[in-house]
Amino acid sequence: MSESLDALERRIAELRAEVRRAVKAKENSLARSLRGDLRRAEQAWDEAITAEEPPPRLRESEASLLPIREQVHQALALLGVPTAAKLIVAVNDAFFSRELRGSQLTSLRRDEERSFRSDPYARPYYLCAALTDRLSPARGLLADSSWAPELRVLGPLSPRVDFLTSTTRIAEHLARLAEPPPGALRLLSRMAQNIPGAVEGFAPADPATAIRAARAELEVHRAADTAQRSEVAARLSRQLPDVERLFGVAAMNTLRGAC
Repeated sequence: MSESLDALERRIAELRAEVRRAVKAKENSLARSLRGDLRRAEQAWDEAITAEEPPPRLRESEASLLPIREQVHQALALLGVPTAAKLIVAVNDAFFSRELRGSQLTSLRRDEERSFRSDPYARPYYLCAALTDRLSPARGLLADSSWAPELRVLGPLSPRVDFLTSTTRIAEHLARLAEPPPGALRLLSRMAQNIPGAVEGFAPADPATAIRAARAELEVHRAADTAQRSEVAARLSRQLPDVERLFGVAAMNTLRGAC
């Protein structure tokens, strides 16, 4: 663990304790503010932990077997939620042992949007944007166009819910394998560090334990997140044409539409 991750983990633990104290003291305004700080700290941890994954190693026999978009699509299918490029690369390397670099994903969404605009629905799926509650593209997050709108949009709780969901999906996939790849077990262990009860200290994570812990926390957030995402998805379907339903609107256009 890097020093920055250690500091984030200490900060997360402190914020959780402060939230409990504020709730117990019925200081609702303070508790809401602390929860916001906690979500931001957890999101920073999520981003930092994916950066800890070593760069994928070149495997000449497998590097060019699948186009980049199909490698990304396969990783997204495993995770089932909008995902940042770093985690897509980590999952691709850990489970599929293929060469993929984050820089290769930089222009992928723009290429997919151009393809859709030139010939809509010519492909069975497009790698599109996850959309914020303002219906604009969420920075750095890729989604699958074949997913329901409720899965492609984000509410305030969605980063945490999606982290828990992706951890659960990784653990479930590992549990089905007779010989889990060591890299995938390391990835699960790192992610499980940020879920209470998912792992003991810095020991390797047990998939079944990680699944139970992640599902327990998901139950806390799921109903609120589902309601928030449903509201955003309803606006998405009501207000936007097809291309913007997949790739979002510019921030200025969103502001004008709200006036």
